[in-house]
Amino acid sequence: MRVALVTESFPPDVNGVAHCALATARHLVRRGHDPLVIAPLGGAAPASGSQESPCPVVRVPSMPLPGYPQVRIALPGRRLSAVLAEHRPDLVHLASPFVLGARAMAAAARLRVPAVAVYQTDLGRYARTYLGGGGAAAWRRIKAVHAAADRTLAPSSAALRDLTEHGVPRVHLWPRGVDSERFHPGRRDAVLRSSLVAGRELLVGYVGRLAPEKDVRLLAETSRLPGVRTVVVGDGPSAAGLRTALPEVRFMGRRTGDELARIHASLDVFVHTGPYETFCQTVQEAMASGVPVVAPRAGGPVDLVDHGRTGLLVTPGDGAAFRDAVRFLGGSAELRARYGAAARGAVAERTWAAVGDLLLGHYEAVLGDRTAVAA
Repeated sequence: MRVALVTESFPPDVNGVAHCALATARHLVRRGHDPLVIAPLGGAAPASGSQESPCPVVRVPSMPLPGYPQVRIALPGRRLSAVLAEHRPDLVHLASPFVLGARAMAAAARLRVPAVAVYQTDLGRYARTYLGGGGAAAWRRIKAVHAAADRTLAPSSAALRDLTEHGVPRVHLWPRGVDSERFHPGRRDAVLRSSLVAGRELLVGYVGRLAPEKDVRLLAETSRLPGVRTVVVGDGPSAAGLRTALPEVRFMGRRTGDELARIHASLDVFVHTGPYETFCQTVQEAMASGVPVVAPRAGGPVDLVDHGRTGLLVTPGDGAAFRDAVRFLGGSAELRARYGAAARGAVAERTWAAVGDLLLGHYEAVLGDRTAVAA
């Protein structure tokens, strides 16, 4: 199968869209398919793909999103249509389509090629946060793009509900995979943990982008708990302000690969504060690492965290609730071990291979529907 994978972000970008697009491309190649990635050209990105990619990558010109230069917006141009026509795809896969994806959807329609749109980002929230408004306009665009797709794939029940309530048709569930070999309890590093905990008893961590919608400031009360050391891994536009607002927190910057896996596994409790996650991959990575999770009772984490068994779900936006949940888990090593083992068991089989095969099932259903209509 020839697949054009059009994504709003791709490595070396570090975010959920880029990570999922790369994992999808790798799975397609492993299963003997022929993908081509089309992605925005970033400030640090090579002109014609990256060494990480298992398939060719075509970069199109882009500009930084105002207020958040790490996010790139593709610029108009004719190259996209030409590349799609040259690749002759059987199917177009649109990863978090908004700007580049919307143009790819139109091009696919002209070529009469079926399209699968993968919803990954709450762009309405992005518009309100970074552009000072426009959430309703963003949702109108989301609906227009996804309504043109043969099938939309939502990563969680919350995302599926949002799409359906906004009038998007043909929505199906497709979760995210996790590298459960890399993110594994065996990665726990006593030396690393000792250096991070700095003589305290409990190591609590957040991993993710440092941006306004992540509500990382809610860690303030947790970071002041006696005996607790809080670490934050990640980067983003809020980094400088958070370093000032959270003086008790150790900020470690961006970490990836095996180093990130060792940090995850060396935590005693993982906390994610963002209430607008369509999935929340870092929660799943923490669970695969055998670490109990504290997360908001909202969005993607509701599907991932089994409250009272693999972690705790708390009221979104309530710093005291996060603090109290950490204090509860901090009171019993046996409880943390039990939660952590259950968390690992809940996601260990949700590999990218398994999830990738589910995606291929969606592709086949779409192609089958097109064939039936043509007949």
